[in-house]
Amino acid sequence: MPVITCIDDLKRIYERRVPRMFYDYAESGSWTEQTFRENTSDFDKLRLRQRVAVDMTGRSTRGQMIGQDVTMPVALAPVGLTGMQNADGEMKAARAAEAFGVPFTLSTMSINSIEDVAEATTKPFWFQLYTMKDTDFTGRLIERAKAANCSALVITLDLQILGQRHKDLKNGLSAPPKMTPKTIANLATKWAWGIEMLSAKRREFGNIVGHVDGITDTSQLGAWTAEQFDPSLDWGKIEKLMEQWGGKVILKGILDAEDAKMAAKLGADAIVVSNHGGRQLDGALSSIRMLRPILDAVGDDVEVHLDSGIRSGQDVLKALAMGAKGTYIGRAFIYGLGAMGQKGVQTALEVIQKELDTTMALCGETNVSDLGLQNLLIPEDFEGRWQS
Repeated sequence: MPVITCIDDLKRIYERRVPRMFYDYAESGSWTEQTFRENTSDFDKLRLRQRVAVDMTGRSTRGQMIGQDVTMPVALAPVGLTGMQNADGEMKAARAAEAFGVPFTLSTMSINSIEDVAEATTKPFWFQLYTMKDTDFTGRLIERAKAANCSALVITLDLQILGQRHKDLKNGLSAPPKMTPKTIANLATKWAWGIEMLSAKRREFGNIVGHVDGITDTSQLGAWTAEQFDPSLDWGKIEKLMEQWGGKVILKGILDAEDAKMAAKLGADAIVVSNHGGRQLDGALSSIRMLRPILDAVGDDVEVHLDSGIRSGQDVLKALAMGAKGTYIGRAFIYGLGAMGQKGVQTALEVIQKELDTTMALCGETNVSDLGLQNLLIPEDFEGRWQS
């Protein structure tokens, strides 16, 4: 077992182990990938304020996200095709999150179904919803999430149409992978992944196949999915989805102060400042740059979380110090999952918590709830404020 000291250690193992199309799916952005790159590089522009001669005993990373107690304010973000990164990946990631004490969010475009994950876990998880043109199917997804006792609905707002994801198109991304000569050549070098995948419970989109009329296998799935994301999604439709759910709602994909105000007005329990990991609008500002303007716009009207770009516990601390009440990791846990399965997700969470705890102490703080702007040195031109 290699010594894992940071998320990059897991990433190196992940790249060696997982087929190229699924590695590229996780480790890429849209178009030129400018936003994808800046999601991480902009965290480096925020510097930390070191403090000394402070009693650092009795530290705690514990907190709450939408009223739920968490070991640290970090949730596992919804990631499509997680079950292609490692056999039964959603189930493994959900179990790791539950054992660690942080929320797991299941994607609509998961391989393991809502029911699979509910059967594999003992505590409620969150469900992420993509709104589809097939409103009956969307309604059934919501009812299935209710039946599975999901404790929050995460409605993604920034995928009404797909961004320009060049690598996915060139790789012919599919689940399971299509057996082209290029894919076969790559899979021949990923035999450990392939052997595990033979025993997987599912190798196709579990929330869709068998739950949509006429979709019984993957040959019909691609055309249906490409046509189904709802470009007409607006605030009125979002409000109706919230009413249909009737429980806690998180609105994900907010990158503008005016949109944040609308989400707060609808009564969302939280919003997620996110650009979909740089996989939608390339050229948009990083999530961490947009965090303060959005916080200034909504004040205490809604709980504000941050997603996109977090690769370390220091990134978590910077987001919390900027004012976020919670954070999400996607790629960071996917690296762990692809590298070492459930143990890898557990390891990723342990690494991030240790980095968060150590950095917090060296900044002179003992509790994540006390983190604030006093812990940061922020460039004058850092915050993303649009010119009117």
